[in-house]
Amino acid sequence: MRMAVVALLLAGCSGEDDAGRRARLGPSPTFAQVMQVADAKAGARRFGQCAACHSIAAGGNDRNGPNLHGVFGARIAQNRPRFSYTDALQAQPGVWDEARLDAWLANPRRAVPGTSMAFAGVTDPLARADLIAFLRAQH
Repeated sequence: MRMAVVALLLAGCSGEDDAGRRARLGPSPTFAQVMQVADAKAGARRFGQCAACHSIAAGGNDRNGPNLHGVFGARIAQNRPRFSYTDALQAQPGVWDEARLDAWLANPRRAVPGTSMAFAGVTDPLARADLIAFLRAQH
């Protein structure tokens, strides 16, 4: 009986830690490989640094940055009509998909020159993948 309880508790854990996922990826993983091990729960923890400027709650207010609830799959600079997006961001075609979010999170000013987002970016590909998985889960 005790073993069954332990097994159930372990089944509910969020999965591998970063070191375990990095070990599975090897030395030079592709973006697709990193996305395969992305963890939305880890992304929720990593979102803490984003929360200084962005809310994520459905119906939440914009802050210094727009509310990011439902941003995954949304047209760029269109998901928050009351937020004052820069002209540079409004001129971007397409939607916020995995590749666009990865480039943006890596270096917003390189991804969209002229953006007002004052954030250097997330250098760790696994951290970016986790954030993307978290944003994808926010619908």
